[in-house]
Amino acid sequence: MTTSMWERVSRRGFLRGSAGCLGALALRAVGTETTEPGRPHFAPRAKAVIFLCMQGAPSQLDLFDEKPRLQAMDGQPMPASLVQGQAVDQLKGSALVCAGSRFRFAPHGRCGMRLSELLPNLGRQADRIALIRSMHTPVINHPPAVSHLLSGNSLLGRPSCGAWIAYGLGSQNRDLPTYTVLASGMSPGEPPPPAHQWGAGFLPGHFQGVQFLSGSEPVRFLTDPAETSRAARREQLDALHALDRRQRDAVGDPAIDTRIAAYELAFRMQVEVPETLDLSGESAAARQLYGPDVDRPGSFARNCLLARRLVERGVRFVQLFDVGWDHHAQLVRGLRKKAGEVDQPIGALLQDLAARGLLDETLVVFAGEFGRTPMNQGGQAGDRYGRDHHGKAFSVWMAGGGVRGGTVLGATDDLGYAVVERPIEVADLHATMLHLLGFDHERLTHRHQGRDHRLTDVAGRVVREILA
Repeated sequence: MTTSMWERVSRRGFLRGSAGCLGALALRAVGTETTEPGRPHFAPRAKAVIFLCMQGAPSQLDLFDEKPRLQAMDGQPMPASLVQGQAVDQLKGSALVCAGSRFRFAPHGRCGMRLSELLPNLGRQADRIALIRSMHTPVINHPPAVSHLLSGNSLLGRPSCGAWIAYGLGSQNRDLPTYTVLASGMSPGEPPPPAHQWGAGFLPGHFQGVQFLSGSEPVRFLTDPAETSRAARREQLDALHALDRRQRDAVGDPAIDTRIAAYELAFRMQVEVPETLDLSGESAAARQLYGPDVDRPGSFARNCLLARRLVERGVRFVQLFDVGWDHHAQLVRGLRKKAGEVDQPIGALLQDLAARGLLDETLVVFAGEFGRTPMNQGGQAGDRYGRDHHGKAFSVWMAGGGVRGGTVLGATDDLGYAVVERPIEVADLHATMLHLLGFDHERLTHRHQGRDHRLTDVAGRVVREILA
C-alpha cells in the first residue's frame, strides 16, 4: 500500500511549514482590510486643512458669545429653570452663581460680527470667518473630549480626522509628510500633547501625523550620525528594505510595507524638512505680520508661519496644538495672556494665506474640546474668578476654502447655558470639513474587522449654512 503525502509529513513539520500561511490568515481575519478611496468624490473647494486646536477649552463667553443678560445677572444665582435636575458637577452642594464676562465686545467687519476685545486682529478678519456659536458635545473631561473632537470618538484608538483626510486626499509632496503636527504653550518641562491625538488608528500607519519639534532636531531620530554619509545611508536602507521584503513575502504582514515607506520618507525628509522649517528666507514684513514671538522656537506665532509654509509645499493637514486654556481660576489674567499669544498670529495667518492666493484652497478651523460654564468657579473677585468645563454649548469657527465668511450660525440662551438654535455636533463639523475637501462623509470608508468604518460613524450632517 502506498503511503500518502499527508502520512509522510510529521505534525511538527506541518506546523513549521505552514506557519507563514497561518500568520497571513490570522492577519486577514483580525487585521485591517483596506479599501482605498481614490480621488475625492466631487470637486473640492479646499485642498488642505490647518486645524487650530486650543487645548483646555477657551471660554466662548469671553471670546465669541456675548451675553448682556449674563452681565446684568453677574453674581446672582443661576436660574433654577436652566439647571434644575441636570447633572452639573461644578460646585456640588453650593449655589450656582452667574458670571458675566470681564471683557467688552464690539462689532467687526462689514458683517458686524461681535467679538471680544481680546481678539482685535481676528476681528479684522471677521468677514473671512464663519462663527458657529451652537456647538455641543456629550464629553466634559479633557482627554476623552479632545479625542472626541479629533477622532469623532471619546475612546482612544480611532483614527484622527487628520489621518482620515490624509487617507482620502493622499500626498502632494513625496518629500514631506501628508499630515504634520506642531505644538505650543507647554510650560518648561511639560510634555506635549500625547501622540495618539494624531494617530492613524486602524488606518495604514503612514497616514498618522508626524510631529515637528522646536530645536536642532525637528523630527526625532531623523538626523544621521556625523560619520554617516548620504550614500552610506542609502546603501543601508536598500539592504534593510531587501530584508524587510523577504519577511513580508514570508508572513504577509502589510505593516512591513508601511515601515519601508516610513524609512523612505524619513530619508527624503532629511533634505526637505530643514529647508521648510528655516525661516531665514522670510521677509521682514512677513515676520512682523506674525508678531515678535515668531522668532521664538516652539511659539504659536512661529507655528502659524510654519503652517503656511507647509501647506504652501503641499502638506494636506497641519495640526497646531496650543495648550494652556483651562481656566478654572485666574481666568481674566490667563485668558488675556493666551488670547494675546494667538490673536495676532491667527489674524496674520488668514491675511497671509489670502495674500498668497492660498486661503481659497485652505480650510482653517479653530476649536477647543468643549466650552466653559456661565456659572462662576472659584469666587467673584480677583484671580479666584474662573469657569468650569461645559459641553452643552461652545463656539468654533472656520475660514477659507468654500466657507462663507462673515457668517454667524446658531445661538445659545440668554445666559449661554444651552444651545437654542441650530445645534451642531462634532460629527457635523467633520462632515463639513470632508465635504469642503470633496468627500461624501458617508462614502469615505475603510474596512476594518469585517465592517466599513468612517470618521463620522453613524452621524454627521454637512453644515450647509456656512458654505459659500
